[in-house]
Amino acid sequence: MTAPIARRARHVAVIGGTDVTAQVEADAEAVGRLLARAGVVVVTGGREGVASAACRGASEAGGLTVGILPGRDRSDANPWVGVAIPTGLGETRNALVVMDADAVIAFPGAYGTLIELAFALLADAKVVGVGTWALGENTSILSVDTPDEAVRLALG
Repeated sequence: MTAPIARRARHVAVIGGTDVTAQVEADAEAVGRLLARAGVVVVTGGREGVASAACRGASEAGGLTVGILPGRDRSDANPWVGVAIPTGLGETRNALVVMDADAVIAFPGAYGTLIELAFALLADAKVVGVGTWALGENTSILSVDTPDEAVRLALG
């Protein structure tokens, strides 16, 4: 018996804000699409903004999307989340979004994104930032300008 595809596939968390520019939304959607085409499970916070765009891109490309939700209601997930995981943990769930990831692709966001970045860095995950915070030269965030570069570095 073989392991289910979600256990064998790489998991990449895509993080960022809920209130985003049209460019960030388009880039997050492209990242989701590229990850899905590479056979990657896309993990997000499951709601709006970057999470919604990445899930939409991945879902439309036939990929599996997972949304780790802050509340207790699966219906809070955006329509492109394939597997909604309600936690009831509020913002504390941000750690769960990135802790299982083989890599993290970060877009601009607010404090929730910053928290996710911190947990990813503490877990020694590969973090690729697309126009996100510059946290100083002592962090291991790889900064890129395009969705293609982000996915290439995350999977490389």
